[in-house]
Amino acid sequence: MNPRLRHKVYWARIDLVYRLFPTFRLTGVDIRGEARIVVNGGTAMLKTRARYQLGQVVRHRKHPFRGVVFDVDPEFSNTNDWYEAIPEDSRPRKDQPFYHLLAENDESYYVAYVSEQNLVADYSGEPVRHPDLEEFFGGFQDGQYEMYVQYN
Repeated sequence: MNPRLRHKVYWARIDLVYRLFPTFRLTGVDIRGEARIVVNGGTAMLKTRARYQLGQVVRHRKHPFRGVVFDVDPEFSNTNDWYEAIPEDSRPRKDQPFYHLLAENDESYYVAYVSEQNLVADYSGEPVRHPDLEEFFGGFQDGQYEMYVQYN
């Protein structure tokens, strides 16, 4: 099976973990696998199933845009107003991963929040031209952006 189609384990947002556990330290990250953190001397594995990985180029199933995954929520984590603004017959389930994308269409660049059911992998091999890509990612190779991690 194509590795891009397998369920992926993604790592939690480091800023959130830091706020919850100020004494944590990151001991290993594999964006294709898992993150290990140490909190107060104990190791925790952060695992959730997600189809797409950080840095992967995806496209929307219904709307003409594509983007790069830069964050993942294990389930819906936006406002109820945002959710209610979606027509009822088009609303995605809340109990699935939602992806934050640096998105582009033919007219503009923006950040999109999209449910997993509304995404498909983009195998075009074309890079995304979003102006904020350099803040999160390094090089582009084989349809995938390399994570750029900056430690303060």
